[in-house]
Amino acid sequence: MTFEQFIFYILTTVAALSGLMVISVKNPVKAALWLVLTFVSTAGVWLIAQAEFLGLVLILVYVGAVMVLFLFVVMMLDINVATIKEGFTRYYPLGALTALAIFALIYLVVGPSRFGLEQVSSPMVDEDVSNTLSIAVPLYTTHVFAFILAAVLLLVGIVAAITLTLRRRPPETVLYQNIDKQVKAKSADYFRMVKMDAVKKDADLPEEEKD
Repeated sequence: MTFEQFIFYILTTVAALSGLMVISVKNPVKAALWLVLTFVSTAGVWLIAQAEFLGLVLILVYVGAVMVLFLFVVMMLDINVATIKEGFTRYYPLGALTALAIFALIYLVVGPSRFGLEQVSSPMVDEDVSNTLSIAVPLYTTHVFAFILAAVLLLVGIVAAITLTLRRRPPETVLYQNIDKQVKAKSADYFRMVKMDAVKKDADLPEEEKD
């Protein structure tokens, strides 16, 4: 066994164990941290497979941005773990059968009969062309329409998430900004100069002027 294969088995083992911890721990914050470890170990596997661009994107995008957002959301929400686990025993057999069916389908699709070393040859790597360029050229030429469609679907998902979480409250309980009114505001509408005579305290007045 070479050193590269040893590192590969270590990273895949860590990814599998951390993935199991994601769905088994009780604390959602700890589950998110275990998911970060899963992403990091998976990125290491991609680096070994000479897909350094995908590995770095996985760390920068998912670990650096998406998981940070998940942690903020999980820490701000008041998640009741007991409520989430209600009915777990009742639906456990159905969940186990579904998991076995999914694993069977995965084995049929990516099993050794289809993706073994005998069926798939090693990728041809051009040392003069970077991995980023090898991905960018077909992505923005051959698959440009699929790339644009994926961007539109992500935009639709963002708009849908904002729409679902937007809650309008009565004006009596919360103050909303009226941008148009703020832009058209004038100082004369909110500020008035008042001229009045100065008033002195009794201690500052002469004795004959005091009551």
